[in-house]
Amino acid sequence: MILPIVAYGTKSLHEKCIDIDENYPNLSTLLDNMFETMYNASGVGLAAPQIGLNIRLFLVDSAQIFEGEENNNEETEGEKGTKQVFINAQVIEKSGKPWVYEEGCLSIPDIRENVTREETVRIQYYDENFVKHEKVFDKITARVILHEYDHIEGVLFTDYLTPLKKRMLKKRLERISKGLIDVEYRMKFPAIKKRRS
Repeated sequence: MILPIVAYGTKSLHEKCIDIDENYPNLSTLLDNMFETMYNASGVGLAAPQIGLNIRLFLVDSAQIFEGEENNNEETEGEKGTKQVFINAQVIEKSGKPWVYEEGCLSIPDIRENVTREETVRIQYYDENFVKHEKVFDKITARVILHEYDHIEGVLFTDYLTPLKKRMLKKRLERISKGLIDVEYRMKFPAIKKRRS
């Protein structure tokens, strides 16, 4: 089932999420729905807060970035990507040379901006079967993971922008929060408070 993606301006997008355990209700169905929602929106990652759930869960499929293309980009040379579920993730270490790349977000459609991130991440997490892992990811996959990890920490990519850039984007971000945009996937916009007369 395709779920609505919550838009910029929704309070829950800036809240730190809580851990879950293997008894979380209907987890398998939720993961299926999240993958379907992500693919429907042409995304490479999706976090639970983006569908209105305050839990430490996100998934990525960076492998689709490299499907059917020759990988000649110096920044991603030799990378194959990964399709993975991350539950109760904790970043152990970020390392490597910081690099700039243009990021976007399904909760902030039609805005893409340069964000600086480290090139490698060591992360501990549980998979969909609640098997614990600790792995190192790099390049584009590390960036996708760090972007989605930020979501479960209550951080958006726009939080990394300079005050000047934020001011320049203010009106566009307000339009998104009010639902004054056209998107090709389901979205849920924050309730607009009525002004007192």
